[in-house]
Amino acid sequence: MIDLKIVRDDPEHARASQRARGADPGLVDALLVADDVRRAAVSRADTLRAEQKTLSKQVGKASPEDRPALLSRAKGLADEVKAAEAEQGDADEALRNAQFAIANLVEDGAPPGGENDFVTRELVGTPPAVTDPKDHLEIAAGLGAVDTERGAKVSGARFYFLTGIGAQLEFALVNLAMQQATDAGLTQVIAPALVKPEIMQGTGFLGAHSDEVYHLERDDLYLVGTSEVALAGMHGNEILAELPLRYAGFSSCFRREAGSYGKDTKGIIRVHWFDKVEMFSYVRADEAREEHERLLAWEREFMDKLEFAYRVIDVAAGDLGSSAARKYDIEAWFPSQGAYRELTSTSNCTTFQSRRLNIRTRGEKGNEPVATLNGTLCAAARTIACLLDHHQQPDGSVYVPAALRPFLGGRDVLTPR
Repeated sequence: MIDLKIVRDDPEHARASQRARGADPGLVDALLVADDVRRAAVSRADTLRAEQKTLSKQVGKASPEDRPALLSRAKGLADEVKAAEAEQGDADEALRNAQFAIANLVEDGAPPGGENDFVTRELVGTPPAVTDPKDHLEIAAGLGAVDTERGAKVSGARFYFLTGIGAQLEFALVNLAMQQATDAGLTQVIAPALVKPEIMQGTGFLGAHSDEVYHLERDDLYLVGTSEVALAGMHGNEILAELPLRYAGFSSCFRREAGSYGKDTKGIIRVHWFDKVEMFSYVRADEAREEHERLLAWEREFMDKLEFAYRVIDVAAGDLGSSAARKYDIEAWFPSQGAYRELTSTSNCTTFQSRRLNIRTRGEKGNEPVATLNGTLCAAARTIACLLDHHQQPDGSVYVPAALRPFLGGRDVLTPR
């Protein structure tokens, strides 16, 4: 949740952030009203409890003649205290709901606008010149790497089997990503793919995009769309003694893709299930921007190892997730589409998630919320699709980048069956 003190001190800043996202700035005013109501309720309950404490002392010292009246007043006051505490509880919940309704404050410098209003930070590499390029499914068919027909037969649309070299490519990519993460000092984690509601809520995934999330009603558990969720919840309700903490989490990920409206229904670019290596950092709040650039640099390093031509974009405010104050995407070139397509992203969530999940560290003025950041290192299915598409050869074979070869038995090319 956003810092209530910032909203109190500078409500127009919060309203401007809402407008930049294309969200309702009136929610800021509703939050301020809820804050005033809650503070009044707390003051009333505190006053009544103080009066009750004073009256209790008076009863103990009262004469027999005065005691009945004081006891009667004490009974009435107890009822008032009970009612005031119930009112305070309602006000606490209303304030919490009002805070949860507002997305993170957009970082200064993030581009305004919607999905198509991103700003390109950098173009890297030269897109390969491919005559009559095939799409990744055509290449995969020749290699025997992907089977979407049987995936649909077993699980439905947008599911698939990775077979033969397809499965080997996933293991190779994940191992390459994990080796890089370990070399950079991140701790490897195999993260659970099922989380409790308070963890999913705490990371901000049960708001506007809750229709993207799979929910197991019988167990009241959620399937994660990214291991960011589990890695954020990993230190919930803790005071972190040493920072930074950096993890590289692997998990299967599940997304309904409810809002995709038929986009990328062919192939394995936009699917309901995939495996992913996700980086996650806990740092002090004043170090978050520097950490964001560090995560982006690690993502770029991985793209360079795969020898992709790509662009880095600064995502516009209206296209940010509710938890992110700033987000950078890396989009790699797909010759068959003649376009750059997203492969990774990294988000600075500032203290938004840690306030919800009660994750703090010791500061000069006491315990304070930490900043959390996340960055995709390798979304396996989409990266395989790009690898096949980007590095295709005229004879249907696929060039293997040098960094990946040690994880594929030294092969420098994948040849059709």
